[in-house]
Amino acid sequence: MPSPPAAAAPSQDVKRKAAREVIDILFEIATLLNTRLDRQQLSYCVSLIENGANPEALAKVILQLREEYGAESNEGESDDAEAGGAPR
Repeated sequence: MPSPPAAAAPSQDVKRKAAREVIDILFEIATLLNTRLDRQQLSYCVSLIENGANPEALAKVILQLREEYGAESNEGESDDAEAGGAPR
């Protein structure tokens, strides 16, 4: 008699723990490479890649977004500094 399918497949908790460990390791690598991605952003990127997104295209999009929105946030920081506000 075959064993029940639940016994053959790892439990959801085991899968979550394994996924968390993978993200932890990838986050350490991303930190060493100075990607400036937090764990949540990295998790989204991994999920997109697992679902078929092109990693190179994803990297280009992230760089473009940083250029567009980074310039706006830098302008806001310089305005705050001129007004005597604390930098963000």
